Amino acid sequence: MRMRRNGSGKTGTSPDTPEVTRVRTPRKDKNEVLATVTTLLGSKRVQLRCMDGVVRMGRIPGSKKKRMWIREGDVVIATPWEIQDIKADVTWKYTRPQVEWLERKGYLKE
Repeated sequence: MRMRRNGSGKTGTSPDTPEVTRVRTPRKDKNEVLATVTTLLGSKRVQLRCMDGVVRMGRIPGSKKKRMWIREGDVVIATPWEIQDIKADVTWKYTRPQVEWLERKGYLKE
């Protein structure tokens, strides 16, 4: 039998307490780079301007297509292909607070 909760279910955090967020950073051992989406090309393909100075065509894998809605200007993690360096897979999309954290810490160089 389910018990009903009283109240909103929120814990006692005050609004002036800094919220600790964990941000996923690109891993060098997995060959990941930060990238900004410049153009939507259609058919789950995007054009990416990567932080290593290369403009790549990014592909959103089918497992992430419905979960990850990507627009122009979004910051993502891309994994370049080993065969063709001008193509990459999009593996992660950052939210607005995470992008602000990356800018403060110096990960984004734009």
